[in-house]
Amino acid sequence: MDTSAPIGVFDSGMGGLTVLQAIRKVLPQERLLYIADSGHAPYGDKPLEYIQQRALTLTHFLLEHGAKALVIASNTTTAAAADFLRSTFPVPIVAVEPALKLAVASTKTGVVGVLVTVATSQSTRFAALLERFRQDINVIIQPAPGLVEQIEKGELATPTTHALVERYVTPLLSAGADTIVLGSTHYPHLRPLITEIVGPDVVLIDTGEAVAHQLHRVLEAHKLLNEYPVLGDEQFWTSCDTQSAQQIISLLWGTSVSVQQLPGAFL
Repeated sequence: MDTSAPIGVFDSGMGGLTVLQAIRKVLPQERLLYIADSGHAPYGDKPLEYIQQRALTLTHFLLEHGAKALVIASNTTTAAAADFLRSTFPVPIVAVEPALKLAVASTKTGVVGVLVTVATSQSTRFAALLERFRQDINVIIQPAPGLVEQIEKGELATPTTHALVERYVTPLLSAGADTIVLGSTHYPHLRPLITEIVGPDVVLIDTGEAVAHQLHRVLEAHKLLNEYPVLGDEQFWTSCDTQSAQQIISLLWGTSVSVQQLPGAFL
């Protein structure tokens, strides 16, 4: 495959932009395709089969646009569809999962809180991940319904978002957690607000950088790293209204971007 072919990245909405930002830093020469499936967000309250179908549809779109590798920039989709996609498509697929390994290395109290979507908290893949680490630390799972929706609206510091974050982190702090895993790629968008509420001594961990470095290793192993010494670009698509998506993606990405509507067959 042409090493200058793009990398396809998708998420239920805006959350995967945190992963995309990390990929851009680690792999500046790569061309990036990003789908914010906001018309179907949040995935966290959808049935497993629904998430798998959306993952299948978005993967087909990205492969039609020449993607040489895929990144599932969603913990919920990883839990629901990563194995399914890997068994269906031949391209390298990198997925995300809550960074419990980093949390084990970080915690001093031995108590780690994990903020997740409802779907992730109920998935068998997440249960297997917990089983690997629960013998070493006390892991407290905190589903956080409503947070993804606030981020999708670009409401990163409104009173409603503040109240939701406070509601979800308070039990973790009361239990002695000194490390909180941001178990959705959406949640790092709220890092400033979460830090304001939990204080500077609580470590917040997300997986964006780890995913970017894993992607680098996978591309290198498959001899797919872009060899051309030119900075890569980004293309964005959405399954919701393009005007609102363009406004919010530009806000979260940190610069003005153009966002296209997914074709009807992929909506």
